[in-house]
Amino acid sequence: MNKVLVTGAAGQLGRTILAASPMGWECRGLTRHDLDLRDAQAIESLIMTERPELVINAGAYTAVDRAEAESDLAMVVNARAPGALAGALSTYGGRLVQISTDYVFDGRSSRPYLPTDPVNPLSVYGTTKAAGESAAGPDAIILRTSWVHAAGGQNFVTTMLRLMREREELSVVCDQIGAPSWAPDIARTIWQLAAQRHPGIYHHCDAGQATWYELARAIADEALALGLISRAPKIRPVTSDLYPAAARRPAYSVLDDSDTRALLGDATAHWRVNLRRMLEEQATFG
Repeated sequence: MNKVLVTGAAGQLGRTILAASPMGWECRGLTRHDLDLRDAQAIESLIMTERPELVINAGAYTAVDRAEAESDLAMVVNARAPGALAGALSTYGGRLVQISTDYVFDGRSSRPYLPTDPVNPLSVYGTTKAAGESAAGPDAIILRTSWVHAAGGQNFVTTMLRLMREREELSVVCDQIGAPSWAPDIARTIWQLAAQRHPGIYHHCDAGQATWYELARAIADEALALGLISRAPKIRPVTSDLYPAAARRPAYSVLDDSDTRALLGDATAHWRVNLRRMLEEQATFG
Protein backbone atom coordinates (compact mmCIF):
# COMPACT_ATOMS: atom_id res chain seq x y z
CA MET A 1 0.00 0.00 0.00
CA ASN A 2 1.33 3.45 -0.96
CA LYS A 3 2.04 5.72 2.01
CA VAL A 4 0.97 9.36 1.65
CA LEU A 5 1.41 12.32 3.98
CA VAL A 6 -0.93 15.31 3.59
CA THR A 7 0.15 18.57 5.22
CA GLY A 8 -2.37 21.25 6.10
CA ALA A 9 -4.77 18.51 7.19
CA ALA A 10 -6.86 20.88 9.31
CA GLY A 11 -7.56 23.23 6.39
CA GLN A 12 -10.47 22.99 3.97
CA LEU A 13 -8.39 21.58 1.12
CA GLY A 14 -6.33 19.23 3.29
CA ARG A 15 -9.47 17.75 4.85
CA THR A 16 -11.02 17.28 1.43
CA ILE A 17 -7.90 15.61 0.00
CA LEU A 18 -7.89 13.11 2.86
CA ALA A 19 -11.61 12.42 2.50
CA ALA A 20 -11.15 11.74 -1.23
CA SER A 21 -8.19 9.37 -0.89
CA PRO A 22 -8.63 6.39 -3.23
CA MET A 23 -8.19 2.72 -2.43
CA GLY A 24 -4.59 1.62 -2.28
CA TRP A 25 -3.26 4.76 -0.58
CA GLU A 26 -2.43 4.76 3.13
CA CYS A 27 -2.94 8.40 4.11
CA ARG A 28 -1.89 10.32 7.18
CA GLY A 29 -2.93 13.92 7.69
CA LEU A 30 -0.49 16.32 9.32
CA THR A 31 -1.65 19.47 11.09
CA ARG A 32 0.70 22.19 12.28
CA HIS A 33 0.81 20.36 15.62
CA ASP A 34 2.13 17.24 13.88
CA LEU A 35 4.63 19.06 11.67
CA ASP A 36 5.86 22.63 11.95
CA LEU A 37 6.50 23.73 8.37
CA ARG A 38 8.79 26.45 9.73
CA ASP A 39 11.24 23.80 10.94
CA ALA A 40 13.33 22.31 8.12
CA GLN A 41 15.00 19.82 10.47
CA ALA A 42 11.62 18.57 11.69
CA ILE A 43 10.51 18.16 8.07
CA GLU A 44 13.59 16.14 7.14
CA SER A 45 13.34 14.00 10.26
CA LEU A 46 9.68 13.15 9.67
CA ILE A 47 10.20 12.32 5.99
CA MET A 48 13.19 10.11 6.67
CA THR A 49 11.30 8.32 9.47
CA GLU A 50 8.03 7.83 7.60
CA ARG A 51 9.53 7.46 4.10
CA PRO A 52 6.25 8.19 2.29
CA GLU A 53 5.96 7.54 -1.40
CA LEU A 54 4.07 10.81 -1.76
CA VAL A 55 3.65 14.07 0.14
CA ILE A 56 0.76 16.37 -0.79
CA ASN A 57 1.70 19.77 0.57
CA ALA A 58 -1.59 21.56 1.21
CA GLY A 59 -0.11 23.47 4.13
CA ALA A 60 0.63 27.13 3.48
CA TYR A 61 0.73 30.64 4.84
CA THR A 62 -2.45 31.99 3.24
CA ALA A 63 -3.11 35.32 5.00
CA VAL A 64 -2.61 37.38 1.84
CA ASP A 65 -2.68 40.84 3.42
CA ARG A 66 -0.87 39.93 6.64
CA ALA A 67 1.94 38.42 4.56
CA GLU A 68 2.94 41.93 3.51
CA ALA A 69 4.07 42.53 7.10
CA GLU A 70 5.23 38.96 7.75
CA SER A 71 7.18 38.28 4.59
CA ASP A 72 9.93 36.26 6.30
CA LEU A 73 7.41 33.89 7.88
CA ALA A 74 5.45 33.55 4.63
CA MET A 75 8.67 32.75 2.76
CA VAL A 76 9.67 30.08 5.27
CA VAL A 77 6.30 28.30 5.12
CA ASN A 78 5.50 28.78 1.43
CA ALA A 79 8.95 28.37 -0.11
CA ARG A 80 11.53 26.86 2.22
CA ALA A 81 9.19 24.14 3.49
CA PRO A 82 8.49 22.80 -0.03
CA GLY A 83 12.23 22.86 -0.65
CA ALA A 84 12.88 20.88 2.52
CA LEU A 85 10.16 18.38 1.61
CA ALA A 86 11.52 17.96 -1.91
CA GLY A 87 15.09 17.58 -0.68
CA ALA A 88 14.23 14.87 1.83
CA LEU A 89 11.99 12.99 -0.61
CA SER A 90 14.66 13.05 -3.32
CA THR A 91 17.05 11.00 -1.19
CA TYR A 92 15.01 7.84 -1.80
CA GLY A 93 12.71 8.66 -4.73
CA GLY A 94 9.67 10.00 -2.91
CA ARG A 95 7.38 12.39 -4.76
CA LEU A 96 5.89 15.80 -3.92
CA VAL A 97 2.61 17.42 -4.91
CA GLN A 98 2.86 21.15 -4.23
CA ILE A 99 -0.34 23.23 -4.16
CA SER A 100 0.04 26.72 -5.63
CA THR A 101 -2.12 29.66 -6.61
CA ASP A 102 -3.35 31.98 -9.34
CA TYR A 103 -1.72 34.82 -7.39
CA VAL A 104 1.64 33.97 -8.98
CA PHE A 105 0.36 35.96 -12.00
CA ASP A 106 0.06 39.73 -12.36
CA GLY A 107 -3.42 39.84 -13.91
CA ARG A 108 -2.42 41.64 -17.10
CA SER A 109 -3.31 38.78 -19.42
CA SER A 110 -6.22 39.07 -21.86
CA ARG A 111 -6.83 35.30 -21.83
CA PRO A 112 -6.69 32.51 -19.22
CA TYR A 113 -3.20 31.78 -17.94
CA LEU A 114 -1.39 28.70 -19.22
CA PRO A 115 0.94 26.67 -16.97
CA THR A 116 3.81 27.79 -19.22
CA ASP A 117 3.12 31.52 -18.83
CA PRO A 118 5.78 33.46 -16.91
CA VAL A 119 4.91 34.30 -13.32
CA ASN A 120 5.00 37.86 -12.05
CA PRO A 121 3.36 38.05 -8.61
CA LEU A 122 2.11 41.35 -7.23
CA SER A 123 2.11 40.44 -3.54
CA VAL A 124 4.35 38.87 -0.93
CA TYR A 125 1.97 35.91 -0.79
CA GLY A 126 2.21 35.40 -4.55
CA THR A 127 5.97 35.85 -4.47
CA THR A 128 6.42 33.23 -1.77
CA LYS A 129 4.14 30.75 -3.55
CA ALA A 130 6.08 31.24 -6.80
CA ALA A 131 9.28 30.65 -4.84
CA GLY A 132 7.68 27.48 -3.45
CA GLU A 133 7.09 26.22 -6.97
CA SER A 134 10.78 26.67 -7.78
CA ALA A 135 11.86 25.08 -4.50
CA ALA A 136 9.67 22.03 -5.15
CA GLY A 137 11.89 21.28 -8.14
CA PRO A 138 11.38 19.68 -11.56
CA ASP A 139 10.33 16.30 -10.17
CA ALA A 140 7.30 17.70 -8.32
CA ILE A 141 3.70 17.92 -9.44
CA ILE A 142 2.68 21.55 -8.97
CA LEU A 143 -1.04 22.29 -9.05
CA ARG A 144 -2.18 25.89 -9.25
CA THR A 145 -5.77 26.57 -8.32
CA SER A 146 -7.92 29.61 -7.47
CA TRP A 147 -10.73 30.92 -5.27
CA VAL A 148 -10.99 27.66 -3.33
CA HIS A 149 -14.18 26.88 -1.41
CA ALA A 150 -15.54 23.92 0.53
CA ALA A 151 -18.47 23.42 2.87
CA GLY A 152 -17.48 24.08 6.45
CA GLY A 153 -14.30 25.86 5.42
CA GLN A 154 -13.09 29.43 5.79
CA ASN A 155 -13.55 30.99 2.38
CA PHE A 156 -15.36 33.70 0.44
CA VAL A 157 -18.58 31.70 0.18
CA THR A 158 -18.95 31.00 3.89
CA THR A 159 -17.92 34.57 4.71
CA MET A 160 -20.63 35.89 2.38
CA LEU A 161 -23.20 33.60 3.98
CA ARG A 162 -22.39 35.00 7.40
CA LEU A 163 -22.52 38.60 6.21
CA MET A 164 -25.79 38.01 4.33
CA ARG A 165 -27.37 36.83 7.56
CA GLU A 166 -26.06 39.85 9.46
CA ARG A 167 -26.55 42.73 7.01
CA GLU A 168 -29.17 44.05 4.64
CA GLU A 169 -26.64 45.51 2.21
CA LEU A 170 -23.17 44.43 1.09
CA SER A 171 -20.54 45.99 -1.15
CA VAL A 172 -18.47 43.54 -3.19
CA VAL A 173 -15.56 44.14 -5.57
CA CYS A 174 -16.51 43.92 -9.24
CA ASP A 175 -13.17 44.54 -10.99
CA GLN A 176 -11.28 41.35 -10.12
CA ILE A 177 -12.00 38.32 -12.31
CA GLY A 178 -11.14 34.72 -11.52
CA ALA A 179 -12.51 31.20 -11.45
CA PRO A 180 -13.94 29.60 -8.29
CA SER A 181 -12.68 26.10 -7.51
CA TRP A 182 -14.62 23.54 -5.48
CA ALA A 183 -12.29 21.64 -3.16
CA PRO A 184 -13.67 18.12 -3.88
CA ASP A 185 -12.90 18.56 -7.58
CA ILE A 186 -9.42 19.87 -6.75
CA ALA A 187 -8.84 16.80 -4.59
CA ARG A 188 -9.99 14.51 -7.41
CA THR A 189 -7.53 16.17 -9.78
CA ILE A 190 -4.69 15.87 -7.24
CA TRP A 191 -5.19 12.14 -6.79
CA GLN A 192 -5.47 11.57 -10.54
CA LEU A 193 -2.27 13.50 -11.19
CA ALA A 194 -0.52 11.57 -8.43
CA ALA A 195 -1.54 8.31 -10.09
CA GLN A 196 -0.32 9.54 -13.50
CA ARG A 197 3.20 10.18 -12.14
CA HIS A 198 3.83 13.03 -14.59
CA PRO A 199 5.79 15.84 -12.89
CA GLY A 200 5.19 19.40 -14.06
CA ILE A 201 2.96 22.42 -13.56
CA TYR A 202 -0.79 21.97 -13.88
CA HIS A 203 -3.85 24.18 -13.46
CA HIS A 204 -7.26 23.39 -12.00
CA CYS A 205 -10.38 25.52 -11.69
CA ASP A 206 -14.11 25.24 -12.28
CA ALA A 207 -15.35 26.07 -15.76
CA GLY A 208 -16.31 29.68 -16.45
CA GLN A 209 -15.23 32.85 -14.75
CA ALA A 210 -16.70 35.51 -12.46
CA THR A 211 -16.02 38.67 -10.54
CA TRP A 212 -16.29 38.59 -6.78
CA TYR A 213 -19.53 40.58 -7.19
CA GLU A 214 -20.99 38.02 -9.61
CA LEU A 215 -20.00 35.22 -7.26
CA ALA A 216 -21.65 37.01 -4.34
CA ARG A 217 -24.88 37.46 -6.33
CA ALA A 218 -24.90 33.76 -7.16
CA ILE A 219 -24.29 32.86 -3.51
CA ALA A 220 -27.31 34.94 -2.50
CA ASP A 221 -29.53 33.32 -5.13
CA GLU A 222 -28.53 29.77 -4.27
CA ALA A 223 -28.51 30.32 -0.50
CA LEU A 224 -32.00 31.82 -0.59
CA ALA A 225 -33.32 28.87 -2.61
CA LEU A 226 -31.79 26.43 -0.10
CA GLY A 227 -33.08 28.31 2.95
CA LEU A 228 -29.58 29.19 4.14
CA ILE A 229 -30.60 32.84 4.33
CA SER A 230 -34.08 34.23 4.98
CA ARG A 231 -33.88 37.20 2.63
CA ALA A 232 -31.59 38.32 -0.15
CA PRO A 233 -29.49 41.34 0.81
CA LYS A 234 -28.82 44.20 -1.58
CA ILE A 235 -25.39 43.65 -3.12
CA ARG A 236 -23.66 46.72 -4.49
CA PRO A 237 -20.77 46.43 -7.00
CA VAL A 238 -17.73 48.53 -6.12
CA THR A 239 -14.23 48.91 -7.49
CA SER A 240 -11.27 47.63 -5.54
CA ASP A 241 -9.82 51.09 -5.03
CA LEU A 242 -12.65 51.77 -2.57
CA TYR A 243 -11.39 48.91 -0.40
CA PRO A 244 -7.63 49.39 -0.20
CA ALA A 245 -5.79 46.30 1.02
CA ALA A 246 -2.20 45.74 2.06
CA ALA A 247 -1.61 43.26 -0.77
CA ARG A 248 -2.24 43.86 -4.46
CA ARG A 249 -4.41 41.28 -6.21
CA PRO A 250 -4.38 40.42 -9.91
CA ALA A 251 -7.30 42.00 -11.75
CA TYR A 252 -7.59 38.89 -13.92
CA SER A 253 -6.37 35.48 -12.78
CA VAL A 254 -8.40 32.87 -14.65
CA LEU A 255 -6.40 29.67 -15.12
CA ASP A 256 -6.42 27.64 -18.34
CA ASP A 257 -6.63 24.00 -17.25
CA SER A 258 -7.20 22.48 -20.68
CA ASP A 259 -3.87 20.60 -20.55
CA THR A 260 -4.83 19.08 -17.20
CA ARG A 261 -8.23 18.03 -18.49
CA ALA A 262 -6.72 16.54 -21.65
CA LEU A 263 -4.20 14.51 -19.63
CA LEU A 264 -6.84 13.20 -17.23
CA GLY A 265 -9.55 12.78 -19.87
CA ASP A 266 -12.20 14.62 -17.87
CA ALA A 267 -13.87 18.01 -17.50
CA THR A 268 -14.80 20.32 -14.65
CA ALA A 269 -18.31 21.52 -13.94
CA HIS A 270 -19.23 25.19 -14.27
CA TRP A 271 -18.51 27.16 -11.12
CA ARG A 272 -22.22 27.87 -10.62
CA VAL A 273 -22.99 24.13 -10.56
CA ASN A 274 -20.25 23.46 -8.03
CA LEU A 275 -21.33 26.43 -5.93
CA ARG A 276 -24.78 24.86 -5.66
CA ARG A 277 -23.22 21.54 -4.65
CA MET A 278 -21.09 23.23 -2.03
CA LEU A 279 -24.08 25.11 -0.57
CA GLU A 280 -26.21 21.96 -0.52
CA GLU A 281 -23.48 20.38 1.60
CA GLN A 282 -23.19 23.52 3.71
CA ALA A 283 -26.92 23.24 4.48
CA THR A 284 -26.26 19.94 6.25
CA PHE A 285 -24.09 21.79 8.78
CA GLY A 286 -27.23 23.54 10.07
